[in-house]
Amino acid sequence: MRRLIDLSPPLSSRLAVWPGDVAFSRDVTSHEDGTTFSSITTTLHVGSHADAPLHMVPGAPAIDAVPLETWMGPCQVVEARVGPRGRVRLEDLSEPPAAPRLLLKTGTFQDRERFTGDFAGLHASLAAELATRGVVLVGIDTPSVDPFEDETFEAHRALVRAGIAWLEGLVLAHVPPGLYDLVALPLRIEGGDGSPVRAVLVAD
Repeated sequence: MRRLIDLSPPLSSRLAVWPGDVAFSRDVTSHEDGTTFSSITTTLHVGSHADAPLHMVPGAPAIDAVPLETWMGPCQVVEARVGPRGRVRLEDLSEPPAAPRLLLKTGTFQDRERFTGDFAGLHASLAAELATRGVVLVGIDTPSVDPFEDETFEAHRALVRAGIAWLEGLVLAHVPPGLYDLVALPLRIEGGDGSPVRAVLVAD
């Protein structure tokens, strides 16, 4: 029997966002007839989310231009043996890449309601190495594919050059390493630099 594994944190005002970014808030209006209407204000890079190439490279594709098939299909969850503020290299992976979508468990960002800069990111060289192995998407359980102190966003730009899409802010602590199917569709935001996703693994 197939089961679904949720990789997305709940969206609420308690959810930490990048310092200086727009936190999630929801304004609720209830009417006498019992109907309820809500509006939200938030950064597009909230919770589990996809970055568009446009986020880092002017003129690159926006989120609505990234092919839908990028965000769903065969996927592998692997542990990345790297410490806080480290950068994941190919040799840090617990298993070699075996699927076109790769989700990395670093375990370096545990508390989703308190932002700290101690999380790990990717080494820029990893992007080209994954591309040669047929990887089209990489995801990570931290707020960014670059460590907090990297103001040049090396890994972001390397992923764009390699033609690899990426997901950030995934919740992977409860997911055993292995092979799954991923569904993590972004909203169709015209010209968007990113989008929240409801990231789900399908397991047999």
